[in-house]
Amino acid sequence: MPQGHGPFDQIFSEAFGTRFESLARWSRRALIVLAVVLVLALAACYWWFHPAINLGSRQVWTWIIAVAALAAGGLWVASLRSSSRSALLRRLMVVPASVVAAFVLGVLLGQPFIPGNAERYASVLTTTEGTFAEDIEEVDYSEVPVIDRDSAIILGNRAMGSIPEYVSQFEIADTYSQINYQGRPVRVSPLAYADLFKWLSNRDTGIPAYVLVDMASQETQVVRLERPIMYSDSEPLARNVDRHVQLRYPTYLFDQKSFELDEDGNPWWVYPVQRRTIGLFDGTTIARVVLVDACTGETEDYAIEDCPAWVDRAYPADLIIEQYNWSGAYSGGWLNSWLGQQGVVRTTPGTNGELGYNYLAQGEDIYLYSGVSSVTADSSNVGFILVNQRTGESHYYPVAGATEDSAMASAEGQVQNLGYQSTFPLLLNVAGQSTYFMSLKDDAGLVKMYAMINVEQYQTVATGSTVAECQEAYLDMMADAGVLGEDEAAAASDKRDVEGVVETIAQAVVDGNSHFYVTLVGDDAIYDFALPGMLEIVTYQPGDAISFTCTESDRVMTVTSLGEKDEADAPTDPDGTAIEGTAETPPQEGQEG
Repeated sequence: MPQGHGPFDQIFSEAFGTRFESLARWSRRALIVLAVVLVLALAACYWWFHPAINLGSRQVWTWIIAVAALAAGGLWVASLRSSSRSALLRRLMVVPASVVAAFVLGVLLGQPFIPGNAERYASVLTTTEGTFAEDIEEVDYSEVPVIDRDSAIILGNRAMGSIPEYVSQFEIADTYSQINYQGRPVRVSPLAYADLFKWLSNRDTGIPAYVLVDMASQETQVVRLERPIMYSDSEPLARNVDRHVQLRYPTYLFDQKSFELDEDGNPWWVYPVQRRTIGLFDGTTIARVVLVDACTGETEDYAIEDCPAWVDRAYPADLIIEQYNWSGAYSGGWLNSWLGQQGVVRTTPGTNGELGYNYLAQGEDIYLYSGVSSVTADSSNVGFILVNQRTGESHYYPVAGATEDSAMASAEGQVQNLGYQSTFPLLLNVAGQSTYFMSLKDDAGLVKMYAMINVEQYQTVATGSTVAECQEAYLDMMADAGVLGEDEAAAASDKRDVEGVVETIAQAVVDGNSHFYVTLVGDDAIYDFALPGMLEIVTYQPGDAISFTCTESDRVMTVTSLGEKDEADAPTDPDGTAIEGTAETPPQEGQEG
């Protein structure tokens, strides 16, 4: 065996010399067969794992280093078989070693302590300061999401259970993307093959439906498709959507995909395309978006600025949080980020190890919301950010107040005797006031009550069995505290007073809560009396006179207070004859039910 010519040769010889000496004694044909097998194995692995062929991918560098190691081994074997070219072949082993060195250099060039990198990190996401009351539309309670992802999953499973032919073959994928669909905040998720055998039975006909959960009304439906979904995560082979899109765009670095609907209800997969801006692997942003028709597999490739308006999630939430934390950490330079930390801020943490953020619908778009706190004093927020997930437009609002964790604890403390748990807060504009809105869930994950807390005046909590009842309590609380004038509180309320004669009463149980639905003589509206807050409604029957206060709505009117039955005499004419039925709706400021 030729002797080594340097420390690298000695190390390689000690580690692998015996094995490669054995390979060196193989015949030329055996070595060719081995090489062919290795190439085929690499090709099969590429098809199965489909890494992006892009130097900005850590995964592809794993493959490059593996190939470099095989090349180094091949050169070593060749040097053992040919004493005349041994020195040359061993010198060529510098090439695969250089590949490893290039990887290490690429990692180092992305570190924030490299001169100029801190400024680059701070500028990946450009954030401008805004005015909350002017930029954020006042809340429309008919469009406020009252359930979180976990509750949406429970509702989806219930709806799925009502369709036996689907339950036996499919399950609901865990996607549950939140989007703005036809002006409504919804979560949507496709069905998936229940297991490999169900895929074998149904692969020719595809996936027949997706689940749609309205986060405001809690209405849940399994939407049957005219064209089935053929490309999904539950496809194991060529129609696996990740494999399909990566092989079609082999050099693209894809971020977290989402499942979305266009305005006609057609299902699409949305794939953001990453671009590295610092070193080989860092400073990630979104440059393009690839849309995949879930039914046909056809793709559309857009620059981020040309992304269709119906797309809601071009910028993944986790990436937005990471980008803002870069700017919060490095806006004063790398040294300041850990020494002194003047002006260093970060997004507030969530619960159970999750990132702390929520979503806010504004117009046609979905905005990511997160509180912002100082790294040196994280017991309160110094403001919050709203980032458009389609365009990446970012705004910061300097509103100091309670952290989301504090708001959740306050809401849970208000109903401590009931043991309800709070969802992560949603930020609302209520009468120009930044307000945390939370749903309170029981142990089964069902929403039972609601809570509102003023971000700046967070000492007291308003709760209610319905959103309207919670809103009324919150506005009264703000008026009593002097935060809002009585006129402002009345203007923000969409209450109206109603009098009439009961025509019909129907009882229903919605998500474990009892509701009485009432219609009045001569009035087409439906009025919702939720128990236990409106318990007195059980004493009424058709023909009884009734008076109450409710909130305006395009759908069912939610009753917030019920007048005394003795005082709710039927309206009469001047001669004392009872009017058959009326519904008067003059606005009366400050009236209590």
